Amino acid sequence: MGNRRDFLKNMGLFTAGGLLAAKGASASVVNHVPETVGEVHAGKEMGLQIYSLSQELYKGDVAANLRKVKDMGYSKLELAGYGKGAIGGVPMMEFKKMVEDAGLKIVSSHVNPVDASASDPRRAMIRKYSKEITPKIMEYWKATAADHAKLGCKYLIQPMMPTITTHDEAKLVCDVFNQASDVIKAEGIATGFGYHNHNMEFNRVATKEQQEKMKGNPFAAFMKVGDQIYDLMLKNTDPGKVFFEMDVYWTVMGQNDPVEYMQKHPDRIKVLHIKDRAVFGRSGMMNFEMIFKQMYANGIKDYFVELERMPDGRTQFEGVKDCADYLIKAPFVK
Repeated sequence: MGNRRDFLKNMGLFTAGGLLAAKGASASVVNHVPETVGEVHAGKEMGLQIYSLSQELYKGDVAANLRKVKDMGYSKLELAGYGKGAIGGVPMMEFKKMVEDAGLKIVSSHVNPVDASASDPRRAMIRKYSKEITPKIMEYWKATAADHAKLGCKYLIQPMMPTITTHDEAKLVCDVFNQASDVIKAEGIATGFGYHNHNMEFNRVATKEQQEKMKGNPFAAFMKVGDQIYDLMLKNTDPGKVFFEMDVYWTVMGQNDPVEYMQKHPDRIKVLHIKDRAVFGRSGMMNFEMIFKQMYANGIKDYFVELERMPDGRTQFEGVKDCADYLIKAPFVK
């Protein structure tokens, strides 16, 4: 019976639902990267999720650090760390000026609804949605969208999943997403509400009948019973209001194929997070060539590099530069 290891092994060889054209080809061939930047044309439009730099971005001269990002080859930013009119503690309009002075552009931002009345800021994020708390969530989106409209932001995206353990909870969350989109659009961000996935969105929720049927089955843990939460989100949100930013790495970690999802939902997935376990191309898990080919086929214009913590003691800046170099050299990236 297939398991996570088998799935990830296969994903290194194919992510578009079929084997590579050459039967003997390997993942290293698919993700071949030229040895020198001179082999490729310049002018690639690369975006960076600033979460990738963690607190390194704010150490020392922030303006100089943003210029380093530009010098690496990035041209667009997706923000993280927004709160109380600031980005990472820097007043947002000051941050915007530093970004523009560096030759970069703010395109997107990750934000999670918080309860401003929470006594503990660490527990301020609203995880459990209800009809009673929905007005507070809308107040958050109204103020947040107004701030991001001032920043010239194109996308406003929620990156964390509220609690979803049943179909009813999934429906309620989707209703809140639809309402949030109306609020966001009213404040001047035309794309509305966006959602970014991790791997937990590929967990399944089963009906009571399905749960009862599986009781006592020794293979229940290996059987795909119920609906994937991500599919319920796609089904129960309004296509005219809610779009999706697919994180390709977390989709693979959820044992799903990002290319297949892009093929099935070309009008819903509008933005991508390009990510690997760490620096791009080194894990053997991600078929970036097929991902980029499908991205271009779908007409997706914006993607953002995201780098989790570096595992080898090097700085986040070094890792982010390595990721940029990979994309600059990659012949399948336009």
